Amino acid sequence: MTRQMHLGVFVQAAGHHVSGWRLPGAEAGAENLDLLQRIAKTAERGLFDIFFLADGLTSGTDAHPSTVVRFEPLTLLAALAMTTSHIGLAATASTTYGEPYQTARVFASLDHLSGGRAAWNVVTTSYARSAANFTRGSHPEHDARYEIAEEFVDICKGLWDSWSDGAIRMDKESGVFADPSRMHVLDHKGKHFSVRGPLNASRPPQGHPIIIQAGSSGPGQDLAARTADVVFTAQGDLGEAQAFYRSLKGRLAQYGRPPEAIAVMPGVFTVIGRDRAEAEENYNRLRAVTDLNGALALLSDRLGHDVRGLDLDAPLPDLPISDQLRSRAELLTALARRENMTVRELALHAGMARGHGVVRGTPDEIADRLQEWFEGEAADGFNIMPPWFPGQFDLFVDHVVPVLQRRGLFRTEYAGRTLRENLGLPRPANRFEAA
Repeated sequence: MTRQMHLGVFVQAAGHHVSGWRLPGAEAGAENLDLLQRIAKTAERGLFDIFFLADGLTSGTDAHPSTVVRFEPLTLLAALAMTTSHIGLAATASTTYGEPYQTARVFASLDHLSGGRAAWNVVTTSYARSAANFTRGSHPEHDARYEIAEEFVDICKGLWDSWSDGAIRMDKESGVFADPSRMHVLDHKGKHFSVRGPLNASRPPQGHPIIIQAGSSGPGQDLAARTADVVFTAQGDLGEAQAFYRSLKGRLAQYGRPPEAIAVMPGVFTVIGRDRAEAEENYNRLRAVTDLNGALALLSDRLGHDVRGLDLDAPLPDLPISDQLRSRAELLTALARRENMTVRELALHAGMARGHGVVRGTPDEIADRLQEWFEGEAADGFNIMPPWFPGQFDLFVDHVVPVLQRRGLFRTEYAGRTLRENLGLPRPANRFEAA
């Protein structure tokens, strides 16, 4: 079967652009269930693999408009599971500010409710300020957060294997509700967690919900190579994307995994017009309404240093790499150096895509860019980041997807009902049965 790309929609309900919500036709509202249901249905109509929700554990008036207030993502995805039938439903949950048992339980529940479409975006939570909202002594440093995450994910996978398939018999004649010989107690005692089990949810339809990981640093890539099914990454340059792709795929063999075991899906911020003039008009409208203070706040957030006091029309000075978002800070700094950007220009870019690739043009031109990266082994698919909803996403589904289909790059029907089937990934064996 010819290799085909995967597509996800990264949903920031006020749009990914820091001021996209201000444009005519944009429907701002992170707590607008009707809008979110329409986005999910549009994505499913476009045969997308994943509807993806990021999340964070803090807020404030200087946050991105899509994140000031928002639904708790697992609650929202449970609602969307009732109005969709094929698209994968992905949500972020933190391994630094969470518990393995509860996390395993909610994703198992979502997988059952959706018929096998749940995905967990594993994050370590970059921001130290998150600790103030939880009963924690301090925020762990970068590499320690990834060490915690590795143990956390391994526990969740073990808990999902608590019951063999068919263990819940509900046999009226014998009176056996659950077969005790097919129940497995994890009894994990590790450096960071102690979890006995079993989980009070039967084995999920997918065996394990899909694991998504977004870290691009060395520890992030190691975690992904061992545990992830999908990697959402930020890359703006083809050469850098190809180097990341080779680096991550090259780490899989040490864990006994083939290269196709992980789908690499960089984010792409798309500005679409039905012709070149409309694409440029849409791009210029976004630039014109950009809230510079908001863009500077986003850039400061990603760099881990407040840049609002710097000379905005001078080059970005050398800044120590933050322990906060290490790979993103390195990416944005490299972009500024490569493109000779001023602080203002880098902020305007961050206000659009926060370090992800930006592509604007007609549907054919957008498809050209995606095809170049896909065939050039820089990506296995893409996480689409519309500047505003619903209009720009409608244009992608109605005009870019058909171009990709005509070129034989994207499916014309879903391969199956579960997210694993649509990603072409096998259902994992139960570790206790394998043992």
